[in-house]
Amino acid sequence: MNGDVLDILKKYGLHITEARVNLLALFTSENNGLTHAEIEKLLGGQASRVTIYRTLQTFVKTGILHCVPTANSLILYALGKIDHPGNATPPDHAHFICESCGRTWCLEKIQVPPVELARGFVITKRDLILKGKCNHCKE
Repeated sequence: MNGDVLDILKKYGLHITEARVNLLALFTSENNGLTHAEIEKLLGGQASRVTIYRTLQTFVKTGILHCVPTANSLILYALGKIDHPGNATPPDHAHFICESCGRTWCLEKIQVPPVELARGFVITKRDLILKGKCNHCKE
């Protein structure tokens, strides 16, 4: 897996650091969004809080990760499309939040529809959040 992580960092033109490798390895092994606190816990002291924050910001800026809206205003980070730079996860896609376990998934095939606002209004961010029960919790 580390070979894949190294390849991703190289494709995006990022310097390879231990923190970046560890953080990206974490996201490639997870299948849902993570908060900063969850990331800290899962990394188990492998990087400082500030290093994690800066690495997350770098990954969001490059499109490796994207921010996911939540019902409780926490910021979740999720892996984007990382097949090659410039093919990032669409910014205006839907997300599914399980009301039982709280996990969040990207639904990249479901796009947020265009919205026309009254004159003078400007949209700066569009979110579509779907809530329900995931495959595991519905049983």
